[in-house]
Formats: sequence, structure tokens, C-alpha cells
Amino acid sequence: MAPSVPISIQVVALVLCIFMRATTMVIAAGSVAASKSPALELEAKALMETRWWNGTSNGTSLSHCKWYDITCSDGGSVTEIDKAGAHFDLGYYYRSKLNFSSFPNLVRLHLSNMTLWGSIPHEIGTLSKLTYLDLSNNYLKGELPISLANLTQLVTFNISYNSISGFIPKEVGNLKSLLKLDLGSNYFIGPIPSSLGDLANLVILSLDSNYINGSIPSSLANLANLVTLSLDSNQISGSIPSSLGNLTNLVTLSLDSNQISGSIPSSLGNLTNLVTLSLVSNQIDGSIPSSLGNLTNLVTLSLASNQISCFIPSSLGTLTNLVTLSLASNQIGGSIPFSLGNLTNLVTLSLNSNQIIGSIPSSLGNLTNLVNLSLVSNQINGFIPSSLGKLTNLVTLSPDWNQFNSSIPSSLEIPIEIGSSHRLELLDLSYNNFIGNIPNFSISIIEINFSYNSLHGMIPTGYLKFSPYTFIGNKDLCGYMEGFPPCPPLSPQGPHNNRSIVHQIKFLVLGILPVLVILGFVFLFRSKVKKTKSDPMETKNGDLFSIWNYDGKFAYEDIIKATEDFDIRYCIGTGGYGSVYKAPLPNGKVVALKKLHRLEAEDPTFDKSFKNEIKMLTKIRHRNIVKLHGYCLHNRCMFLIYEYMEMGSLFFVLSNDAEAMELDWMKRMTIIKSIAHALSYLHHECVQVIVHRDISSNNILLNSKLEAFVSDFGTARLLDPNSSNQTLLVGTYGYIAPELAYTMEVTEKCDVYSFGVLALEILMGTHPGELLTSLSSPSHQNMMLFEILDQRLPPPNRPVAQDVFFIATIAFACLHAKPKFRPTMKWVSQEFLSQKKPKMKPLHAVSLWQLRNQETYAVGESAYCSIENLIA
Repeated sequence: MAPSVPISIQVVALVLCIFMRATTMVIAAGSVAASKSPALELEAKALMETRWWNGTSNGTSLSHCKWYDITCSDGGSVTEIDKAGAHFDLGYYYRSKLNFSSFPNLVRLHLSNMTLWGSIPHEIGTLSKLTYLDLSNNYLKGELPISLANLTQLVTFNISYNSISGFIPKEVGNLKSLLKLDLGSNYFIGPIPSSLGDLANLVILSLDSNYINGSIPSSLANLANLVTLSLDSNQISGSIPSSLGNLTNLVTLSLDSNQISGSIPSSLGNLTNLVTLSLVSNQIDGSIPSSLGNLTNLVTLSLASNQISCFIPSSLGTLTNLVTLSLASNQIGGSIPFSLGNLTNLVTLSLNSNQIIGSIPSSLGNLTNLVNLSLVSNQINGFIPSSLGKLTNLVTLSPDWNQFNSSIPSSLEIPIEIGSSHRLELLDLSYNNFIGNIPNFSISIIEINFSYNSLHGMIPTGYLKFSPYTFIGNKDLCGYMEGFPPCPPLSPQGPHNNRSIVHQIKFLVLGILPVLVILGFVFLFRSKVKKTKSDPMETKNGDLFSIWNYDGKFAYEDIIKATEDFDIRYCIGTGGYGSVYKAPLPNGKVVALKKLHRLEAEDPTFDKSFKNEIKMLTKIRHRNIVKLHGYCLHNRCMFLIYEYMEMGSLFFVLSNDAEAMELDWMKRMTIIKSIAHALSYLHHECVQVIVHRDISSNNILLNSKLEAFVSDFGTARLLDPNSSNQTLLVGTYGYIAPELAYTMEVTEKCDVYSFGVLALEILMGTHPGELLTSLSSPSHQNMMLFEILDQRLPPPNRPVAQDVFFIATIAFACLHAKPKFRPTMKWVSQEFLSQKKPKMKPLHAVSLWQLRNQETYAVGESAYCSIENLIA
């Protein structure tokens, strides 16, 4: 029998039960009342009006607090809205209709990357409880509302990657709770307000990629908690305040791409927590302070593109965590410190374009993680230490344009097999004083066809051969390589006499060469006479048929047989003065033949153009200029032999939707840069300036890898500095520089204009046509860069978009109406090769009017573009 429960306990239990039921009913009633309160109804209405929750049923019992991306308080009031990255089918731009005044309890508002359009409403200042505000990566414009100064609880404020303009309000200094302030990638102008120094709690301050000017306020030294200070890509001038040395918690200090002058203050050596110190592309002079050796946590030290002089302090050898050390493009002298061999984590060491002397220290062989070693354009002499052969991770070794005066070390001949750990891909030893034998790299280094003029584009993989460009400019080298004399046998006295032997051989060759040439002509004439008597048809070979630099021997008969006497079935196109044939040769190679027809051959104009092409292409050789293998100039049959380009012309590829889509943004960027390097070579590196005069998409050929080659030199011209260089109007309509119509004088700037048109054509996917002349009309002034890009391709991602923006600015600079204000192709080529990039602007935020009216300045007859200073 169960024990009895006292009556008093039963009564208490009954009372509690009744109370709990009553309480539940009251709470439920309260909830119903709360859900129907006017304030909460306003919140729900404000959310629905945004159309961000189109799939949510309106007017149902489902509370807005249950919607995705919404967080509410216990009382049912919205505290968080987080729609970051949401995509809506509301058109490309959608102006937000969020009524901020409806959310008095909002604490967190995250609306980044939502294609929001319009200005930031002043009502946002009513959100007095807001601690987190992120509106980054949108299309917001206008000025920053002063009402934001009311958000005194704000901890994070991020509006980067928009089009906000005007001054940074000094009232931002009222946001004393801020830990992160990011205003980067906008259009802010004017100086940095000193009131930012009042944000004592600030950890991250990013103002990069704007148009901020003036000097760095010393008040920033008050930000004792600062970890990141990013002011790069602005127009900041003055010197670096020594008081920044007080920011001992700094991990990142980035002041790249400004107009900062003066020297690097030694007080920066106090910033012992620094991981990144980047001062690239300024006007900093003086020396590198030895105190930087105290920054033992540094991973990146970038001081490139300044005016720093003196020498590299040996104290940098203590920075054993360094991964990147870039001191390129300065005026640094002295030798490379032996202590740099202690930097065993180093991946990139860039010392190019300085005045460094002495030899490469053998200690650099300890840098076993090194991938890129660039020493271009210095005064380094001596020899390349054999210890560099231990750098099995090395991909790029560029000691070109120095004064090395020794032999090339055999240690670089380490055999390499596909898939092995040794992966050297680019070796450039050009323009030095190397002597002796060229090592046989035929099985040790991936294909190299680069020099000072052609360091660009993607390095091809899967090929194991070498190019003369790697060794060009070393007059005392000898060996198996084309363009160099064979090496003489070693003398009994040893290899040190090789150089004198080479000189003796040169002397003998120069002495007997004229005699040999005369004897050769006599012999050739006699044999030609004999052949004429025996078989008149044999004269078609004679001395009029010339082939060189081709793998495998073939003759005139092979050409006739391969094309079945130029049967139309082998014709793959027609050019300005002949037809092009595809010829598969007996050795398995395929070549392209440009044949001048009989009627055209009788036309003096065509005949002149045909011979002019031979004249030009025998003078030049560049990675991105089509290679001429040979020619025949018999009056019965005139043709040129080229390397075969599988994909045909760039015009054809862009005209075909399927082919154009295969030509993605990265490939297009590479093509544009390749053409620029080729034109720079023609204009600035040839013995006599060559102007192509017909740069167009029809005259750019693509191989199977979609690599670009400039072709068709029939109208090219050598410029004579002692004449007016007047000419008939030639070229392709739509690419011809406007001044030719009235001056008839050809200059390099004619090619520059054509390059600008071609670069735009590649970006647009079609010839710009009337766009170039219509930009001055009001209806086109607001057209944005992203609107003209080839719509067949998906929008470029952020890194590629930076290249697109960069190339577009250069293209429009090349299209300047006045030739003297166009850049030179050498400048364009060097800009593409440099590591410096303009500050990134969203493509939707850059108008064609801005690109067309970018600031320029001229030096003599050479124009240079200030592409970092697009008019806001």
C-alpha cells in the first residue's frame, strides 16, 4: 500500500499547478500582444519592403524573427541583420529601401557584397546601439554622412570597395569604441584628419586605395593598440613620422604607392612585432637603417621603387623569418652582404635595377627555399657561385644586364627530369661579359625564350630546350647555341686561355671571311651556270632560296610536293598581297607559306612589300614576333616560309563565340602584354627603329597555346633619324593614328595608337569602332568600364580585374589625340613587367570619361601616364 500524501502538500501542488498554467497563459498572451505591437510590425514591414526576403510569406503567422539572416531579442525586436553575399534577382543595381529608423535595437548590420546602390542614408545615425556596420563591396556613392558620428558604440566600421567620395569627416574621431575602421578602395580626398588619433582602441586602420593627400598626421602615434596601418595607393606626401616607432603592437605597416619622401626613420626598428613592412613606389631616399635588423618577426620587407642609396646593411641577415626581400629599383650601391645567406626561409630576393657591385656571395647557396632570385641591371661582376646549384626550388634566376666576366658554372647543368624536385624555369644570363662554353642545358631547364626585352607571359611547361635569348649580349661565349661560334679545343695551358683563343679565332675569321665570301660567290656562279646548261628548271633553287633556323632539311621540291604545287585545298587564307598555305613537310613539321601570285608579283607595290617583309624579319627576332624560316624570290614563284600558327588570327578567334570564350581574361591579358613587349623591342632594342605601321587583330597570330605573335611586316619601315620619315597612308582602317591623315609622317607613336585600339578590342571582344569618337558626347560620359567588357566571358575575379583596369588605363593613354602625350612602348612594356600595380578600383566605378581624361605629363617627346591619378 502506497504511503499517503499529506493534505497540505496536495494543496500546495494544486496551487502551483494553477499558477503555472496562469503564468503560461499570461506569457502567451503577452507574446501575441508583442507580435502585434506597432514597433515590431514596423520592423517586419521595413524588412519586407527591402525585397530581400521575397520567398517569405507576408501576413502569415511566421514571425520575421524566424526568417533567415535575422536575429531578434527575447522581446521580438530585431538585433542583427546579416545578408552578406546575398544575391537577388532585382537587376544589377538595386537601391536599398531599408528604413533604418525602424530598428532602434539593431546591434549588428552586415550587408557586404550585395550590389547595393545609392548613398548611405543619414538615418543610419539613429542606430545608437549599433556595434557592427559592414557595407563593403557594394556600389554605394556620395559622401559619408556626418550622422555616423552618433554611433558611439560602433566597434567595427567597414565601407571598403565602394565609390564613397569627399573628405573623411573629422567627426569620425568621436567613435571612441572603434576597433576596426576600413575606408579602403573608395574616392576619399583631402588629408587624413588628425582626429583619428583619438581612436585609442583602434586595432585596424585601413585607408588604402583612395585619393588622400597631405602628410601622415603625427597623432596616429597615439593609437597604441594599432596592429594594422594600411595607407597604400594614395597621394600622401611628406615624410614618415618618426613617432610611428611608438606603435609597438604594429604587425602590418603598408605605405605603398604614395609620394612619401625623406628617409626611413630608424625608430621603425622599435616595431619588433612587425610581420609586413612595405614602402614600395614612393620617393624615399637616404639609407636603409640598420635598426631594421631588430624586426626579427618580419616576413615581408618591400622597399622597391624608391630612391634609396648607400648599401644593404648586413643587419638584415638577422631577419631569419623573411620570406620576401624586395629592394629593387633603387640606387643601392655596395655589395650583397654575405649575411643574407642566413635568410633560409627566403622565397623571393629581388635586388634588380640598382647599382650593386662586387660578386654574388656563395652564402646565397644556403637559401634552399629560394624560388625567385632577380639581380637584373646592376654592376655585379665576378662569377656565379657554383653553390647556387643547390637551390633546387629555384624557378627564376635573372642576373642579366650586369658585368659578370667568368664562365657559366657547370653546377647549373644538373640533369632534370619531368617531375623532379629541381624546377628552374627561367634563366637569363643575357647582356653580361660571360666567356667560354655555353653549357648544354638541353635536358636541364624548361624552355627559355626570354631576355630583357621579353620577360613576360606564362612560362611554357613540358618543353626542355634552350634559346639564344638567354645568352645574347655575351660576345665571348661559344658553343652549340645558334648565333654563337663553336668553342675551340682546350689549350694545354688550361681553360684560362680560352678567351684569348676565342679572340684569335675571331681575328682569323674576320680576316679570311671576305676571301671566303668571294670564293663562295665564284663557286656558286659557276655551279649555277652548269646547272642552267643541263636543266633550266633547276635555277628556281639557285641562291634565291634560303632557309635557316629550321629543324630538319627540306628543299624547294618539298614545298611544291607538300602543297601539291600550291593547290587551293592547302590555302588557309589571304593576306594583303598574297595567299597563305599550310604545308606539312616530310620531316613531320608543318609550316605556313605566304605566296605572292603571278599577277601580284608583277605589281611593283606588292613586290616591294614582299621583299620588305623579308628585309625586316631577317633583322629581328623576338619571342612574340612570328618567325621567318626562309623564302624564295624566283620571279616564277615567290613565297615566304613561316612557323605555322594553329589558331589563326586574333580577329578570327574574337569573331568566333566558341573560340572567344576559350580566350579567357588571363589569356587576353597575356596577349596584350606580349604585343607590348614585341613593339617595345621593335621601337627601342633594334639597331634601327622599326615601325610596324599595321598593328591590328588581323596581324596578330595565335598558336595552339593561344600565345600571340606579331606578323605581316610588309608595310613596316625603318626610321631614319636624319629624314622627315614622310610616307603614304598605310595600315588598317580603324587602327591608324589620326595625325597620319594630315602630317603623313610615321613615328613610333603611330604604332602606340594602334596598340591602344587593339588592347581595347581584346577587352571588348570586338573593335571599339565609334566608341572612340563618341566619348566626348554627354550620352557616353557616364558609361562605365565594366559595361564595355566582352559579355561572352564571366566578369573577371578581383586579381584579374586589377589587370583589366591596369590595361584599360594604359590603352586609353595610348589613344591620346596628341602623339607626344602617348607613352612609349618601352614604358608600357616596363609597366607590365614591374611589380607595381595601380590601386584597385571596382570596374563598375571607373567611367570611360575618367579613363580618357586621365592625367598625363610629358618629358620631351616621351609621354608617361599617371594611371594612379584617374580623375574622381
